[in-house]
Parts: sequence; C-alpha cells; structure tokens
Amino acid sequence: MELAFLSPLYEHPGSWASAYVDTSVHTEDQQQRRHLSAEAVTRELARLGADEPICRAVHDALEGLRHAPEPYGRAVFARDGEVVLEVPLTRGPQDGEAYWGALPRVTPLLDLAGEDPLTLVAYIDRTGADFELRSALLHQEAGQVTGRQWPMHRSKASDWSERHFQLKVENTWEHNAREVAAALAACQEETGADLLILCGDDRERRSVHEQLPKALQDRAVEMSRGKDSPLLPREVEEMRADHVRRRILAETERFRAARTPDEERRAAAVEGVPGLIEAAREHRLAELLIRPDAPDTHREVWIGEDPDQLAARRGELRTLGERQAWPARADDALIRAAVVTDAPVVSLTPVLEDTGAQVAAGGLGGLLRWR
Repeated sequence: MELAFLSPLYEHPGSWASAYVDTSVHTEDQQQRRHLSAEAVTRELARLGADEPICRAVHDALEGLRHAPEPYGRAVFARDGEVVLEVPLTRGPQDGEAYWGALPRVTPLLDLAGEDPLTLVAYIDRTGADFELRSALLHQEAGQVTGRQWPMHRSKASDWSERHFQLKVENTWEHNAREVAAALAACQEETGADLLILCGDDRERRSVHEQLPKALQDRAVEMSRGKDSPLLPREVEEMRADHVRRRILAETERFRAARTPDEERRAAAVEGVPGLIEAAREHRLAELLIRPDAPDTHREVWIGEDPDQLAARRGELRTLGERQAWPARADDALIRAAVVTDAPVVSLTPVLEDTGAQVAAGGLGGLLRWR
C-alpha cells in the first residue's frame, strides 16, 4: 500500500487523536446512531488525555457524518485543535475506536482502507467493448470503443466467394480485438487501474487478452459474462481479493528469498524491531511488512521529532543527540519512517491462511534498499 497521502500527519510533531467510526449501517435511526458514536469517541479521547479543543474538533468532524452516504466508515486524525486528515474506509471498522498518543494511529488503515485495487472491467463482443471502473467505493462507466461493423457474421456456404467473405469476417474480428485492446491499454494508463477483468465469449475476450501489452496481460483475468449479464458486486470483490492475495504472496516470497544471506553473510531483508529500527534510521527500508495483530507491533519504542529518530530504548536517542523523546508503538513509528522515505507498507492479513505466522518474526519485517 502506498501511503504518501499520510504525509500531512508527519509534518509536525505533537500529540495526536485518531478515531475510526463505522458508517455501514443505513437505517432510519442512522443519524442518532452516528451521533451516539461521535459522543462515545469524544468521551474516550477525553479519558485518554486529549484536551478540549482536540475533542471538539474530532466531535465536529464525526457529527458531520450524520448524513454521509459512505458505505463503510471514516478515519479522522487531529492535532492542536484541528482535523488534519480524514480518510474514507473501504471496510467497516469496529465502531468508535479512539486513540491518543505521540503518533497518529495509522496501522488499522492497512486493512480498513488499503489494498483496494482499482479495477477496469471490459464487456467485449465482436463489435467493440464497454468499460467500467470498480473499487470498494467506485462503480462508474469508463467509456466504450466501437470497431468495424461489417462484415460480422460467417456464412455456411463453401464456394470461393463465401470463403472470401468468411476471411473478411475473420479480419474484422481481429481488427476489432486490436481496437479494443488499444483502447483498454489507454484507459488503464489514464486511470492507473491495477486489475483488468475481460468479460465476453471465449473467442472475443481471448483475442483481446492476446493483443494487450505484455505488462497488462499479466494483470488481466477473464470471465464468461456478456454486456447483457454484468458482473455482480460479489464477483468483482472476489476477483479483486484474489488479485490482492496473489500480489502479497509474491511479496512474501521475495521477503523469504531476501532473508537468505549472500556470500558475505549479508541479507537483503530484516525482521524484528531492533533490525528494523536500524534500517529505518539509515533510510534503508524499501518495503515494510506488517501482521497488524502480532506481538511486536504494539511493542514500545522511542521516537524523536524527526521520523528517522527512533530507538528501542530512550537512552539510545540521547546517544544519537536527540534531546526530546516520546514513547510510541513500534508499528506506527516504523510506518512513519516508511512514509517519509516513500517505502510502501504491506499488511499480511490477506495471506495469513496461506502463510500463518511464518513471515516476519513477531509481525514486522522489511525488504532493504541495500544490504
């Protein structure tokens, strides 16, 4: 998951309020439920030590969700009496989660707002295709392409003229497949779609698949559905989830391979809090892997004002010349370091059934930029 959108949370040090609320229930008493949720979050923040301006800012932001049509929920981050960032969620959270600390509590976002691959669906037939974009929060048309309209149907006759006509039909089909593939590639480049779903009869969708650039062929999956039978939301979600799972499994294999030392006994991956802290201080983290509920994620570490000022013990920061230090969770401190150095962060939750706890001892691991 690319987390550059979290950068505003790390521009200024200070105590942070973080709140996660559920907006997935749409009933007649929705407004009252959301009002009660805002009240509960505010009380919890006050109990944790947040001051009145912070509580009021978060409360006002949550009260503003009374009429929001968001299907899942919202995360709110605030400091110094103002809301700095609000993030729509793509999965429903446990309602009313509130946190107060030296860093914003962002790790839940990995599962509640991450790994939401934008999907480009193409409904293909012999004359062209209709495109649509799908994600957890999006379902909209994305254009269409129309190829040659004649000749389109084969004849059963066998004389020379009819065979010549059939060849023209074959050429028309292949021409239209190239047109659809080119339009699909252009739409993918414009939208940045992660996954392509090709729907239609076997021949049409296979012809388009083969005409796509090689990089997109690997991102495309096929489905026996036509324009008159659009994909159900459940079917799209299953294919998107499988895409995410396969991608993360590939990352775990990279991590396993990188843990093996080279001839000089240097590995290209590290796991555990001490090793990750050292890598983060040296800006060597290329990718951070997290099992959000694992033991090391909530281990206490110490942070300074700058993201690369972190240590397993407070005394280490003094040794590094940092005068101020605050306790923080290991996962949130390492995510901060990853965000400011443009390192993606991957939650291993989608592959726990495949890998168990075999990847990243204690729940934290990282690929390194250099050994």
